[in-house]
Amino acid sequence: MSNPETVAERSAASIGRALQAREISPVALTEYLLERIARQASPVFLAVTGERAMQEARMAEQRILANRPLSPLDGVPVAWKDLFDMKGVTTTAGSDVYRDASPAEKDAPVVANLAAAGMVSLGKVNLTEFAYSGLGLNPHHGTPVNPFGKDEARAPGGSSSGSGVAVAAGLAPCAIGTDTGGSVRIPSAFNGLTGLKTSEGRISAEGVFPLSRTLDTVGPLARSVEDCILLDAALRGAAAPSVIRRPLSELSVYVPQTVVLDDVEPDVMKNFEASLADLEARGATVRSGPMPAFAKAAELATTYGSIAAADAYVEHRDLVDGPEVARVDSRVVDRILGGKKMTAYELLVLQRARAALIAELRAGFDGVMFAMPTVPHVAPAIAPLEADKELFHRVNLKTLRNTMMGNFLNLPGLAMPNGFDGGGMPTSFLLSGLAGQDDLVLGYGTSVQAAFDERLSA
Repeated sequence: MSNPETVAERSAASIGRALQAREISPVALTEYLLERIARQASPVFLAVTGERAMQEARMAEQRILANRPLSPLDGVPVAWKDLFDMKGVTTTAGSDVYRDASPAEKDAPVVANLAAAGMVSLGKVNLTEFAYSGLGLNPHHGTPVNPFGKDEARAPGGSSSGSGVAVAAGLAPCAIGTDTGGSVRIPSAFNGLTGLKTSEGRISAEGVFPLSRTLDTVGPLARSVEDCILLDAALRGAAAPSVIRRPLSELSVYVPQTVVLDDVEPDVMKNFEASLADLEARGATVRSGPMPAFAKAAELATTYGSIAAADAYVEHRDLVDGPEVARVDSRVVDRILGGKKMTAYELLVLQRARAALIAELRAGFDGVMFAMPTVPHVAPAIAPLEADKELFHRVNLKTLRNTMMGNFLNLPGLAMPNGFDGGGMPTSFLLSGLAGQDDLVLGYGTSVQAAFDERLSA
């Protein structure tokens, strides 16, 4: 039998293979991770479902011993962002307001789907309050600390902060988050992980605490594209993945020179350019040029506001306009109140312009993947952000800048680690496709990640 510590550091797909080869038992692996979670000082987990995890692990062990696994991920542990309903557990949405709310009466459909695939739910992890920030700070439960920050405490990325740190710190091989403006891709980027932002409606958001019912998507944070492929299928309740691996010789990449390359940190740009060279050297076609749709999206946000803010105000109106508003992170309140100021005219202009821009991209870029740095900088230090609200909002908007384009234009995107800066902080490469092209993004993603891995391991 292998050492649980060694196995726990592998990808979810690799762990699944080890379990089915009986290299290690699901029970031993789950026990090890629960013990490691209990020793963790950083506030990563908000609720540990140890009894459920051990029961699911024992059932997985019985199936594997009988050579009847439910899926390639049978027995693999997973953590959930605390927006997902789990039967018998309170969904706090990272807020003090819901800390003592009634427990959920049933699992969200996606939670039930991973249970049906045999996965072991370790519990619920931290996040930005109401999932409304790209930096991941939380004043109520504490902020999970980025494990790559050796010099000083660095931001985990948000809003799926606990999801990113749980995987990067070796507390879970994979975690499930949500992405409304970058909340899967940013913590993946900051923590050296692979994260998938799915197309709207691809994965059910039923039983998931909403931020924006227009833009919310569900997706995995993991250690490989292969993990994301398997988790995407399991979350949808699919019998098997529908993704076909595609060679780089068939990949056509367009690099927008509008907005997303502005003020990128030198090491982030250096690694991005090296990544493009990796792809070209292996036969991919790489072009760059203007992206009018991105310029228009940025202009719309400046002029009219944010669909997410309008949706968030609808969700939280009674709270932010009521006496309990003082219990909510003021930085989150600021963003929600941006939606209160919007008129029906402004919201409708945004919605109609959004539909037109999505159609414009479909007409001009069908079959082409977009590439950009996931975030224009590495994870920033936490202390200055906590000390200065104006700085927080400024850095938060820059952190979200590139990924928000994908949410506004409904672009599925795969964030992949592509190197480190001079201080050892991870950088990330974002590969995106048109709405509904999730399988295409994932199919190319396996080859793209292999190219990056070859350079990084040289």
